[in-house]
Amino acid sequence: MRFTSVSYFLTLLVLFATSVLAWEKEDHEIFDLVTSLEDAEGKGTTFYSFLDVPSTATTQEIAKAYRKKSMVLHPDKNPGVKGIHERFSRLGVISTILRNKESRERYDFFYKNGVPVWRGTGYYYSRFRPGVGTVLVFLTLLTSGLQYLVQNINYKKDLKRIEVIIQRARSAAWGPKLVPITGTRKVRVGLGDSVDSDGEYVGSKFVDMVVDEQHVYLLEGGERHLIDASTAIKPAFLNTWFFALVKASFHKATGSKFVAGNSDSKKDDEVNGDLPEVDSEGDASSDGASKSGYSTPKDGENGNVKRVATSKAGGARRKNVKRR
Repeated sequence: MRFTSVSYFLTLLVLFATSVLAWEKEDHEIFDLVTSLEDAEGKGTTFYSFLDVPSTATTQEIAKAYRKKSMVLHPDKNPGVKGIHERFSRLGVISTILRNKESRERYDFFYKNGVPVWRGTGYYYSRFRPGVGTVLVFLTLLTSGLQYLVQNINYKKDLKRIEVIIQRARSAAWGPKLVPITGTRKVRVGLGDSVDSDGEYVGSKFVDMVVDEQHVYLLEGGERHLIDASTAIKPAFLNTWFFALVKASFHKATGSKFVAGNSDSKKDDEVNGDLPEVDSEGDASSDGASKSGYSTPKDGENGNVKRVATSKAGGARRKNVKRR
């Protein structure tokens, strides 16, 4: 369901593409002619009103009206009049369309039903003819915008998921009333959504978690990984494919090491390497460790607890120092 918006957009593109294929070259010529006629003669001007004949006029009547109108608009009788050549040329095209049975039926369809507002990408492309650069910029902005939209959707879902997991861990540690209990407690929490008759989560992965008065941690490999809103990766245009490609190309060109989505990893690793550890008896391995403020692990909890918050999202891991 994460790509619902993308699927919806692609569906619209397919529908638009279908509408483009529905219009033939002759239809596009009529669209252009209708637009230019209204621009020159006024909004609502039709082929029939321009020739001053009814829509039921016969071919002979249309030919007669054309001869009469052409004498009025002939450039030789209107020297120096701006746009007279275009009007005279347009008159000839309109007369030709209305005197041909097939093209007249085609025009009459739009005359009765109206010219479509959306005329397809092919129509606008033929009118404005954007360059390759313009097309590439448009596609880059479009795909980056869609990727950002997906990031935003996933971010909101991750926040809700994190909130649910935190509530489950606290419920297991403190009880259903969620009354905080002093000290640290280790619990097992199910990550699935299926619940049996006893209210237990079934058919899902269970993980060990640690709950204290303020925070909830994932216990993995003897390390505590803080679980909170910062665990979810916020949407950012800098994380879209184009900016990621630019950054990767820059780092490759300069020869510097590039780690996507983790600009502070080197700094964090250096800090984490100097962090003290606390054993299961509560004794510090250094003087700094005794002042860390961590409570003594209970219920067989692995004592080697590092002050490291690890954020997991989309398979990436981000480490931050948890300061007290």
